[in-house]
Parts: sequence; C-alpha cells; structure tokens
Amino acid sequence: MSSPAPGAAPRRADGPGRRRRRTPVRTAGLIGAVLALAFTGAVTGVAAPAGEEPVQAAGLREVMFVGNNWDGTADVIEASGDFERIGRVDVIPDRRQRMTEIHLNPIRLIALLTIRHTVGEGHDQFVDDMYATPDGSAMVVSRPSFADVVSIDIETGRINWRFPVGGFRSDHMAVSPDGTRVAVSASTANRVHVLDIRTGEQVGSFATGDRPHENVFTADGRYLWNMAIGDVNNAFDAPELDFAKGDRRITVVDARTFEQVRSIDMRRRLDAFGRRDLSDSVRPVAFTPDESTLYFQVSFFNGFLEYDVAADRITRVATLPENPETDPDRTTWVNDSRHHGLSMSPDGAHLCVAGTMDDYAAVVDRETLRPGPLVPADKPYWATVSGDGSACVISESGSDQVTAIDFATGREVATVAVGDHPQRVRLARIPAGWDGPGGA
Repeated sequence: MSSPAPGAAPRRADGPGRRRRRTPVRTAGLIGAVLALAFTGAVTGVAAPAGEEPVQAAGLREVMFVGNNWDGTADVIEASGDFERIGRVDVIPDRRQRMTEIHLNPIRLIALLTIRHTVGEGHDQFVDDMYATPDGSAMVVSRPSFADVVSIDIETGRINWRFPVGGFRSDHMAVSPDGTRVAVSASTANRVHVLDIRTGEQVGSFATGDRPHENVFTADGRYLWNMAIGDVNNAFDAPELDFAKGDRRITVVDARTFEQVRSIDMRRRLDAFGRRDLSDSVRPVAFTPDESTLYFQVSFFNGFLEYDVAADRITRVATLPENPETDPDRTTWVNDSRHHGLSMSPDGAHLCVAGTMDDYAAVVDRETLRPGPLVPADKPYWATVSGDGSACVISESGSDQVTAIDFATGREVATVAVGDHPQRVRLARIPAGWDGPGGA
C-alpha cells in the first residue's frame, strides 16, 4: 500500500449559561450483561460502484453545521468572519415515533438508558455528526440514541431516508472526497457502514476493533481510516488495567472494496517509543497536508503524538499544560477523554487542540510542538478549521457556544451561542438564501 494520505491552564469563571457537567455514570451489572449479549454486527456490504464527481451547484454558500447533541438540533453558522448563526434544523422530527419503538422493545430500551447514563452524561444523544449532500439539499446526521443515520431535507425539515446501524449506537462519520458516500461508525457492533449519501443505501461495510470512533477518508478517496477506541465507559481507568479496555486499533481499508489493507495497533508503537504509560486508544486525529504524518490524541492524556505513516513509528510527543483545577480522578473524565479535538491549519504549520477536561484550547506550532496562548474554554469537545482556513473552530460543550481561534496569533476572535451541548462542527454547503427549514 502506498502511504495512505491522510504551565497551568486558565479556567473561565462560571456565569450565565456555564454549567459543570463532569460526573459520568458508570453502568454495570444487569444492563451491561444484557447489552453484551445483545450487541450484534451488521450485514457485510458489497463494493461500491465508481464514485461520481461532486456536484457544485450554483447558488450555494459555505457554512458550518454545529451538532447540539442533547437537544437534537443542528445550528447553521457562517463559516468564517463573525460566525453568525443563520438558522437551526430539528434533526429529530420523528422523535415520538422512535421513542415509541424503543419503549416497546426491552433490549433497545436498556440500550437507550445505558447510553443516557454513560456516554450521554445523563442525557439522550440525538446528534453526533453531520454533513451536507454535494448539492446542498440535505443534511445527513448520525443519531446515537436512535442508532441510525438520517437525511433531512434542508428546506422542509423532513426526513428523506433513514438507515438503522448495526447494534445500538451510531457515532462519528466521514464523507468521501467526491461527496457521494458517507461512512458511519456503529459503535456497539464494531463495524463501519458506508452509505450512498443521496439514497441511504449501504454500499459496503467492514469490521473494526472495539467501539469504532473517528473515520477519515484520505484526500484521494482511496483509503478509509477508522479508529477504534475500546470501552471508554467501564471503570477500569487505572493505567495497570488498560488491557480491560478492549481491542483498540486503527483499521485502514480500501475505500472501494472495503477490504482491510492495514491494521495498526498503537500499543506496540507506543511501547517502542518508550511510552508504556500511555493508552493506545486513538481519539481524534489530523493528517498533514501531504498525509505523510498523523497526529493523534489518546485517552487520559493531556497532549498528542506524532506518527510517521510510511515508517510506521511514533516520532514525537507533545505534552500540554495541565489545569490544576482538573480532578485527578480519571474516572471523572468524560468518556476517558482528557483532550478530545484536533485539527490542522491548511498550510500544515499549526495544530489546534481542544483540552476538554482542562478547559482550554491552544494553537500549537507543528515544528516545535509548543503551544501558544491557552484560550479558556468550557469543556471543548471538537476542533475544526474555518471556511477561509484562518481559524480553528472549537465547540464549547459546557457553555453551549462555538469559539474561533486565529491560527496566526492563537487568540480568540469570535464566539457564537448555539444549542445544548455542541459537539461536532463540520463545513458544509447549502442554498445561498437559506435561513431555516420553511424559511423560518
């Protein structure tokens, strides 16, 4: 296979709209046993036909989708500048129907409650990830608590299609470079589904490690990388119990045949690098523009690592500041995260890091791996790049806002209020005159 492409932290004072949400619930016993028996895989898919060129319809505008996980909405904001909010989409218009189905099925009800009281921190998870179709007519959304992916008409707010994933929870997604396919992690089925983004039909799937999480297509669309993070909801969080977290690995597949071409177990690479103390649960990642180097975060660590893709080895580690107010008890860290959110400037000169449990974000110089100013942020959960490439955009899930940080200066440049518990933020294109479903 050719090299697949792709001091103390300040804390914001609590104020109106700022809420501490730091007590994850660990569920075991009967619920865990039932779910362990119930988790099943999905039907293996077939190879996709050759992709079509992306549709660049006239009259589209670039925006950002912000998924508000706990209230089941997605805000649409400007992709640069002041990041003003343009409109909002209800991504659970079928909530009553889905909830009725779940309550009539004891196994699915147990799954819903387990998600609510573990990964959901006491809340249902209604939107994890979202993308636009190439023509801008629809928003495609993964809905964890409903274990599905839906396409929602951006003009009417109605559901175009729905795809139930294997198992009981849907998670991170990725869209192919040509815009025709969307990959979604079925986190309890240990499988990734690849769907036709316009029809919702499955064109392929592949097996992963335990609890598949982030998906990344290489820039040429040839490969698809999946990071399996293992069980982040059990209480075996001490370093000596790391083995109890399950099968954590990166799975790389051919994006047309869905055959595995590479499996990367970071445990061996971390040990060879002299970091036996670090978890091998790979969280958010970022490739360099030439896709020769991968940067990645791991569970429980305030920092990230650098991995040479061709040489298959870890080359550097960046340890970022700890917030002295962060509870040292690892079982209180949300879903085993310490830092969760990583993006890279288009020129490859800077990385942007969301220091989730340490309540800050920082722009890091890629040459020196030194952070710039620590920007106070309330449980930042994701980091992406603005439409013009000048800023890193983070979601502040603890204060229900999105904040932009200038790559050049490392300083905050804009903040916009969004819905309840924003997580994923994605660039998208929608009709130029859109201001909400039905013009609302």
